[in-house]
Amino acid sequence: MVSSRVIRNLKKEFRQSGLAKLGLALVVIIVLAAVFAPFIAPHNPNDQQLNQSELPPIGFSQTEERTSSQMVDGEIQTVTEEVEITADPAHVFGTDGLGRDMFSRVVYGARTSLVVGVLGTLLAASIGVPVGLLAGYHRGRVDDALMRIADISLAFPSLVLAVALIGLWGRAAVNVPDPFVVAGLAPEMPSSFVLPITVVIVVGLVNWVWFARVARGEALSLRGQEYVKASRALGAGDNTIILRHVLPNAITPIIVLGTVQVAAIILLESSLSFLGFSGTTLSWGFDIAQGRDYVSSGQWWIASIPGLAIMLSVIGINLLGDWLRDALDPGIEGEGGAA
Repeated sequence: MVSSRVIRNLKKEFRQSGLAKLGLALVVIIVLAAVFAPFIAPHNPNDQQLNQSELPPIGFSQTEERTSSQMVDGEIQTVTEEVEITADPAHVFGTDGLGRDMFSRVVYGARTSLVVGVLGTLLAASIGVPVGLLAGYHRGRVDDALMRIADISLAFPSLVLAVALIGLWGRAAVNVPDPFVVAGLAPEMPSSFVLPITVVIVVGLVNWVWFARVARGEALSLRGQEYVKASRALGAGDNTIILRHVLPNAITPIIVLGTVQVAAIILLESSLSFLGFSGTTLSWGFDIAQGRDYVSSGQWWIASIPGLAIMLSVIGINLLGDWLRDALDPGIEGEGGAA
């Protein structure tokens, strides 16, 4: 149960911090876009309209050279002329090289990034927190063994380790039915979205170390507290003490770390999608990879708009994490609390 002091600190920090308001607004917008994608997206993100390909976003225009053959004085001559391509109000963010609506793809791409970010963070926490609590509480050989495993994991760059694990296990994906489409509320939209299971597992295995180190540090400081000693003197076992006393009082930095890790995993998932390891085509990283070949010819929006979505989501989540840290950290301004 969250204490009244925590709620008071959260409200106080939120009122005083404009960045916290900005971060929460960005996160809420992205979450709503992901959840209600069938109603927000104006077009099916997979529909291709080749006659409307490479349309610029609203407020921009594109000039390109087109070559045609014309009959002049009885001879066929090649004529090159500049044609101005204007934006279409039906495609606010323009279209990609296959005529797919960029706004719809960005909205649906938020689903993949957020689901992978949240599930990957939960998996990393479920592995790292128990490992860190056991290492910090028992110390000695247990601590040395577990932390050496963590050090070995940290020795490998996250992206390299993720690519290696995906190469070892392959790209497994699951089609998750869209409840709104299944219910007939948005029949023109995709009936399911692809959840890259392998990516979720890989990012969890890559990032568990950070939770382990934070949990270990908290366990080391809490194991010497008076209430822990009293519980041990009353005959409570180690597992009971960890679950009832150490974990609840160590949860604050774990929550803050979890918030930041969601942003880090979104970046990692986007990198894997960019490299073609995700297993889904509705992803911000995948769209950036598709759009990089068009940047040199002037169609900058195909890669830039998904990149902007990644940037805004990561900024929003990090600002939200800063707000939680300022409100929950008991070392700030002499106040704080724990969940």
